[in-house]
Amino acid sequence: MHVPAEGLPERVTIYEVGARDGLQNEKNVVPVEVKVEFLDRLAGAGLAVLEATSFVHPKWVPQLADAADLLDRLDRRDGVDYPVLVPNERGLDRALDAGVQHIAIFASATETFARKNLNRTLDEQFAMFSPVVKRARGEGLRVRAYVSMAFGDPWEGAVAPAQVAAVGRRLIDMGCWQFSLGDTIGTGTPGHAEAVIDACVAAGLPVDVLAVHFHDTYGQALANTLAALRRGVTTVDASAGGLGGCPYAESATGNLATEDLVWMLDGLGIAHGADLDKLVETSTWMAERLGRPSPSRVVRALAG
Repeated sequence: MHVPAEGLPERVTIYEVGARDGLQNEKNVVPVEVKVEFLDRLAGAGLAVLEATSFVHPKWVPQLADAADLLDRLDRRDGVDYPVLVPNERGLDRALDAGVQHIAIFASATETFARKNLNRTLDEQFAMFSPVVKRARGEGLRVRAYVSMAFGDPWEGAVAPAQVAAVGRRLIDMGCWQFSLGDTIGTGTPGHAEAVIDACVAAGLPVDVLAVHFHDTYGQALANTLAALRRGVTTVDASAGGLGGCPYAESATGNLATEDLVWMLDGLGIAHGADLDKLVETSTWMAERLGRPSPSRVVRALAG
C-alpha cells in the first residue's frame, strides 16, 4: 500500500552512481561494452541522472581507465544527465574533450582523508578545486561537489557537523551547484544525519543544494535517507544493485541500493520516475556479469 506521508517531499531525484562509484572498486575489469549497456539499461529504467565514469588517473582506479572510450560509445539519451567525476584540471580537460555537460569534484570533510586521498591538507584542497570549478563554470558546465567522510572517518572518528558545513559552504561559494554529504564508511545514524543537515542549513546552505550519499555498512542507509527526506533533502545518491564502496577506505561497503530506495519511496508515495521491475532486471543482469548475487535486498526478494 502506497500512502503519501506528511512532511516529506513530493518528488525525489535519484542520482545514480552505479556505473562509477558502484564499479570503481571491482577487482576484475568490467568490459567497456558491459558498462555502456549497463548505463543504457539504467536510462531505460527511467533514471534521469547517471554518473557515467571518472577521469581519474588510470593508475589510481584502473577500472575507470576506459572513461573516454565509454563516453565515445555511449548513446546519450535526451532528458538524461550523464555527469562524470573529475579530480583535477587534467581530468577537466578530458571531460571537455568528451563533450560532458556536468562534472563532479570529490572533496574531504577531514584532514586525514584529504591527505590520504588528495595528497592535500583540508585547506589546500580548495586551492586545487578552485581553478577546476572556475574553468568548468566558464565553459557552461554544472559542477557538483561530493564531500567524503561527512559523518565519520576511519582515522579521526566522528566528524563535527559544523566542520562538514564549513567545507560545504566553501564549495558552494566557489560555484558548485550541489553538495553531496557522503557517509563514506557508513557509520551515520538518523539523528546524526539530521544534525549534519541542520548544521549545513545553519551555515547558510539552502536545503535544496544538499544531496545525501549513504553507505550501508551498518545497515543504516535507508533510515538515514528517510531522516534526510524529513529535513527536506530531495536528491539521493544510490547505486543499482547496491554495488560499490570506496577504494581508499577499506571499511566502506556498498552504497544504498537504488532498488531498496525505490521500494521505500513507493511506500511513502514519493515520485521518482524509475521503473522498479526494469531496475531489478538490470541489477540481476549486472550481477551475472560480475559473477555474484546482488547485495540489494529488494533485488534478491523480487528476482528470487
